Amino acid sequence: MTSIWLRHAHLTAKAFSLEAHSLHHNLALALKSCKTISEIRQIHGFMVKTALNNVPFTLSKLIAALILDMDYATSIFGYIQNPNLFMFNTMLRGYSISNFPNKAFPLFNELRNRGLEVDQFSFISMLKACGRVSEIGVGQGIHGIAVRSGNWVFVDVKNAILHFYCVCKRIEDARKLFDEFPEGNDLVSWNTLMGGYLFVSQPCLVFGLFWKMCWIGLGASVATVLNLLSAASDIGNFVVGKSLHGHCIQIGFCSNLSVLTALIDLYAKTGHIYLATKVFDGIAEKDVVLWNCLIGNYARNGQVGEAVALLKQMSLQGMKPNSSTLSGLLSACPVSGSAQVVNHITRFVEEKKLELDAVLGTALVDMYAKCGMLKEAMDIFERMEDKDVKSWTAMISGHGVHGQPINAIRLFRRMEKEGFRPNEVTFLAILTACSHGGLVIEGTEIFKRMVQEYGFSPQVEHYGCLIDLLGRAGMLHEAHKLIKSLPIKGDATAWRTLLSACRVYGDVKLGEDVKDVLKSIYTEHPTDSLLISSTYAVAGRIPDLIRTQEMKQTNVIVENYVVPEAERENVVKEAGLSRVEIDT
Repeated sequence: MTSIWLRHAHLTAKAFSLEAHSLHHNLALALKSCKTISEIRQIHGFMVKTALNNVPFTLSKLIAALILDMDYATSIFGYIQNPNLFMFNTMLRGYSISNFPNKAFPLFNELRNRGLEVDQFSFISMLKACGRVSEIGVGQGIHGIAVRSGNWVFVDVKNAILHFYCVCKRIEDARKLFDEFPEGNDLVSWNTLMGGYLFVSQPCLVFGLFWKMCWIGLGASVATVLNLLSAASDIGNFVVGKSLHGHCIQIGFCSNLSVLTALIDLYAKTGHIYLATKVFDGIAEKDVVLWNCLIGNYARNGQVGEAVALLKQMSLQGMKPNSSTLSGLLSACPVSGSAQVVNHITRFVEEKKLELDAVLGTALVDMYAKCGMLKEAMDIFERMEDKDVKSWTAMISGHGVHGQPINAIRLFRRMEKEGFRPNEVTFLAILTACSHGGLVIEGTEIFKRMVQEYGFSPQVEHYGCLIDLLGRAGMLHEAHKLIKSLPIKGDATAWRTLLSACRVYGDVKLGEDVKDVLKSIYTEHPTDSLLISSTYAVAGRIPDLIRTQEMKQTNVIVENYVVPEAERENVVKEAGLSRVEIDT
């Protein structure tokens, strides 16, 4: 009798287990099919009522469904006493694609402190987060942990490390990693390194990699061809581009819209816009990306009228423009100087009721600011619902260009207060604004924060702004002391900036020292002689100019003096050019 009861109990438990398994499985499918946060909230409520929020499996699926709302996911994750590795990895992946990838770093430390064994998915998410915020030191540390734990042997982890070094412009480290274990490289590894060379403006090396790849018998993918077409476009080589077009036809890639878009871009950038149009017209089913590419290239080639006509044709053919369509066209408006085009695009946005997202809104802000309409730019900025770091940077730059450094600083502080992390371009914009406004204290403080608080390594452009800031304020010797201590060598821009400041204040002695440095270390440029001669003029020492050996060697003389006939071809000062368009 007891045995019969035990058997019945076992069957009942088994049935209950199967029912529970089915419920968990259905719940996971329901979470996966959710399209809005509201739907996920309803399922979450059901889980709380049925105590399924305490089941690790369903709880993991809930967090995975909330990956696009990290605040919600974090609020749930914070109440879990013993989160498993899948939950940690889901949170790491969510942070790595969010607006705050740096939040992944303390979470990764917590994961390791709990004694959980980090796997390849943890490393991939962490490396992506490091790459997005250019945290070179942290990324190198993650690389070291991956090597010590043995996870670097996974090709996905290796490719993630490779991609991290490429996006951080550490191309030498990327190449070293690539060459360390060549047998472990797959097609993604080759394509990633090619993309890295493109990112650091070394397109010629892409072709060298491609030849080596072919030599070992590895076939090209669409990503490979796209890298090659981008490289040919960057170096402006029409012949290579046309050969690649033939190769694409041969291997059957000319039905791929991404490849066709790259071909259109290549022909347009090499000055053969008619061939780009020919490729475009030969495509039966066009998508919005193809239209955007052709419209943007017509605009960049100065043919704004044709670009606007294409925009109208696009609408007539039933293809709805998106934010990228107009942003490509807007980028040419300040160059063309056409107020009519600006007004046409603005009306088009209003008529089509296009959403002012980050892409379109930023393009409009940048356009208005460059056209001198700062009020209109600020109006667009405030109307934008979804801003990103580029939007803030464009508006900060606009204030700086229009001589409003105080407003630029206020906007910068507001950006930080609203939770947006400035990038290196943002700091360049705010430092430029401080430089033009003569805000020495504010500029130096922002420079320190960029290094100490945000951990960015200043580039030569950042140092140039700081030197220009000190120079404009008359702090020439402080600027000279700074430039001598720069960790970045091999660039004459900073020295010429200081020489320009010497001209403004007539500091002949320092100007001569700077000129000597430029002459001894860098390639001599006519600008150097013109600046030092102007320094003599400002200081009232025109006769010294004739007696200066440096000026005798270059035969550059200012004011009423004449450059010798034989030397006129070597020393040329280009004439300035400006244009004003009257809107009639």
